[in-house]
Amino acid sequence: MVLRIIGLLVLAEAALLTLPALVSLIYGEASVWSLLITMAVCAAVGGLLVLVCRTKNKTIYARDGFVIVSLGWLTMSALGAMPFVISGEIPNYIDAFFETVSGFTTTGASIIPDLSKLSHGILFWRSFTHWVGGMGVLVFILAIIPNIADRSIHIMRAESPGPVVGKIVPRMKDTAMLLYIMYIGLTLIEVVLLLCGGLSLFESLVYSFGTAGTGGFGIRGDSIASYSPYIQWVIGVFMMLFGVNFNIYYLLLVRKLKAAFGSTELRVYLGIILASTAVIAFNIRNLYSGLPEIIRVAFFQVSSVMTTTGYSTVDFSVWPELSKGILLVLMLIGGCAGSTGGGMKVSRVVILFKSAKKEIKRLLHPRTVSYVKFEGKKLDEQVIGSVGGYFILYFALMIGVMLLLSFDSLSFEEYITGAISCFNNIGPAEGRLFGGYMDYSGFSKLVLSFAMLAGRLEIYPMLLLLLPSTWIRKGF
Repeated sequence: MVLRIIGLLVLAEAALLTLPALVSLIYGEASVWSLLITMAVCAAVGGLLVLVCRTKNKTIYARDGFVIVSLGWLTMSALGAMPFVISGEIPNYIDAFFETVSGFTTTGASIIPDLSKLSHGILFWRSFTHWVGGMGVLVFILAIIPNIADRSIHIMRAESPGPVVGKIVPRMKDTAMLLYIMYIGLTLIEVVLLLCGGLSLFESLVYSFGTAGTGGFGIRGDSIASYSPYIQWVIGVFMMLFGVNFNIYYLLLVRKLKAAFGSTELRVYLGIILASTAVIAFNIRNLYSGLPEIIRVAFFQVSSVMTTTGYSTVDFSVWPELSKGILLVLMLIGGCAGSTGGGMKVSRVVILFKSAKKEIKRLLHPRTVSYVKFEGKKLDEQVIGSVGGYFILYFALMIGVMLLLSFDSLSFEEYITGAISCFNNIGPAEGRLFGGYMDYSGFSKLVLSFAMLAGRLEIYPMLLLLLPSTWIRKGF
């Protein structure tokens, strides 16, 4: 049953490759063959898995959900790297795998020194992986394939970011469909606005994919710096919008305005963005000319880093230490739960602070009965415990990745910010890594690929994949 769902996922990848193949065909590029060959391989592998792995059992348990998600993302990345290698535009497979993982996990870390050498079809596929991975590749499958499995909520919980994942509407398929309708709608609005700013359809699609998935892949070496202030504002605002929990947009659609704007996570998220923008704008006021430019630069970078998109309009590595410190904190916090943003998520940070406040109150007044409330609801101890456990694993894995990267000849600042950037699915880092990750060894690129997957899937699916107890059932 697990392999059958992965087979369906690979078939979906074959279908998704038709878009970049069409782009490559329109531009008359030889890379169309690499995309068509990959489509054929995906269709063959996916079709074989679906045909061979027939079963009447469609019940998915928690363990099955974690295995499906982790294996599915690894398989998608492994096959998705093929067009880069076959076309010769990224001849090294480890490099191509790193680039593809970075795309699907919406990290935006890159090993490509010169984007101008890539064909339009490959550039489109590279950015399209952001859009596919932003909402979740398995959520996409749940949305388009009827009755894929019973208890498919376990797949969504394993793939979707945040401490608590639930249904927007009673049926899981309808929830997945609603999420993608809102996702597509926001993407199309951004495409139209970018077209109005003078961008071509190709550019508008590529940057909308990068923004929607909060990934950061583009087609220029200077990211967004050479585009007009209008384009920078559009992308900056939409990065912020895609960092919002999509449940908020559903509440707005059904006109539950009080519930939407009363969200604790939303208010904290917007408050952090506004406060950070104000402080950084004041701190960099001597580096840029004019208040409009200062505010635009500060807001864009805060929105980019907070949502873990990774686009930039300036080299923020030359900013004052206070501004760089704020950006580092924003990297760790990330966007809202249920958004396409990475990081620890605002909801977890809020719950952690409220839990700490409860413990302080308990120490001062031992007989007082206190509890943690979030979004107007009392949280049970299991949710609070899971948030604490996530933080422990988060920092433990982060330290492990840093130690493994220390074997490379990088500065202390570079391997620390590189680990933080990949684990939080941001992309750019300090020093040489600001321009790309091509100087890393093959081993370090694989370590960072694991870090990107663990960060995007919120640790547990990738970690449980490595445990023997996941594969060995009791009694065997």
